[in-house]
Amino acid sequence: MSSSTSRGKCKGQKTDPRDLSSPIRVSSPFNHAKADVILRTSDNVDFRVFRLFLSLSSPFFETLFDLPQPSEGKDADTEMKDGLPVIPISEDSRTLDTLLRFCYPSTMTKDPPLNHFTHVIKVLEAAQKYSLDEVETTIRKALFSPAILETNPLRCFAIARQARMREETILSARYSLRTSLVPDWFEEIGMITSTDLLALWAYHQKCGKAVQILKLSFSWIEGHYQSREAAPWIFGETPGRSCRCPKSNTIRLFGQGHVMWWEEFMETTFQP
Repeated sequence: MSSSTSRGKCKGQKTDPRDLSSPIRVSSPFNHAKADVILRTSDNVDFRVFRLFLSLSSPFFETLFDLPQPSEGKDADTEMKDGLPVIPISEDSRTLDTLLRFCYPSTMTKDPPLNHFTHVIKVLEAAQKYSLDEVETTIRKALFSPAILETNPLRCFAIARQARMREETILSARYSLRTSLVPDWFEEIGMITSTDLLALWAYHQKCGKAVQILKLSFSWIEGHYQSREAAPWIFGETPGRSCRCPKSNTIRLFGQGHVMWWEEFMETTFQP
């Protein structure tokens, strides 16, 4: 890459190493010749973008672009490149690339995949920062789907707490009841504070006690089904067929005994 000399540098003054390299340009659609603004990331990558797409997606950008631009106000403090104002942002290029693809129309780019939890967190935080509500909703739906929650409840919990998403935090905590609170190491584990972990542990304890109370009396089953006809499988009364399953009278529901396998199932369910 060619070297560039910073304007206003005094003789003998040290130069920031980042000034020695020109900003990197990206691939389509963020290198469009007719773009009207440049977003420069923290890792010195230039994204040539259209204000219209960002303004339609975000009230933050709409307000930003409504302000007088350098060409109008002749602001000497704002860098210009190829006749376009350069706006520095704190996000890195990978985060911005993903974020912008959600903002652009489908005729120009497809929604990006969300495969890595750590990357998703950065994109989610950026979406919240720039008031990209639709993008945030899309990420929430993708990340906190049942399939993801069932396999990664603690990782989802960590992300939800980091992003301050109350509903997703509660949902992830519920799914975490199916797993151990002493998990294998995962990349986002550092996001869970001791306070959060203690609260999650207390929640597990509270739920465990509530379940054990149900074991003391099975009247809640009668309250739910209202009649034995509503749950014939508990009593081995399959319509049109005769069940020869072993019976037990240990737990009597609606004044009747039940099949042995159901009792064994309930015992296994209540094991800590």
